[in-house]
Order: sequence, then structure tokens, then C-alpha cells
Amino acid sequence: MKFTEPLRKYNDFRQIYEKGRSKADRYLVMYFMPNGTKQNRLGISVSKKVGNSVVRHRIKRLVKESYRLHEACFCTGCDIAVIARRSVCGRSFHAVENSLLRLGADHGIYREMESGSNNHEENLNRND
Repeated sequence: MKFTEPLRKYNDFRQIYEKGRSKADRYLVMYFMPNGTKQNRLGISVSKKVGNSVVRHRIKRLVKESYRLHEACFCTGCDIAVIARRSVCGRSFHAVENSLLRLGADHGIYREMESGSNNHEENLNRND
């Protein structure tokens, strides 16, 4: 990822949880906080309650890939912590992607590109 570093330290996650804003839907919870740099930091957390290590790692890969594909559409200079809910287990890539993009738009840190729509849900619902 070009503009993004991983968020790994417990204290960084804790600071985002305490000082950041959160939005949630049925699959993901997203915490957001400006960090004052030109880099984003992305952290993904999946609890053991969601499933075994194979399931947890798959969910992390889905969230990371969804973010990577739309990284240019996210504003820079923010810390983002994404927490997976139990209901995301077994969902498709598109469900996770739509959830991440919707939460980013709710926070005001995701703006769709003008040249074409990256949101698959909008493309499916279009009546052209």
C-alpha cells in the first residue's frame, strides 16, 4: 500500500478507541482519528470470538485488500482501526468491501473517484 502503514501497537489502538470517532454496521466497526501526517495508518482487529485462526486471517485479508483497492480514494493523514464483528464470518469479498467503503464515507474520509464508480453495490443497483 502506497500511502498506508500498518497500525500494530496496542497503545496506538487504545488511543484511537479513546479519542477517535466510531461508526458501525452489521459487519465492521471503524474508528477514525486524524494523525497530523501525510500517511494513513490502518489497523485490523478480529477477535477469537469470530472464529479460528484461518477464519480470522481470511477476514483480515479481505479488509486489507478492500482498503488497498480503494486506497487512493481515502483521505490521507488519518489513523483507521477496523474491528470485525462476528456476523462477517463467511461473507463474500464484496460484502466486506461495501461495508468498509460505506463506513469510510460515513466518516467523511472516503470519496469515490469521479471517472468511475468503485462501489459494486451501486453498479448492481443501477438501472441503465
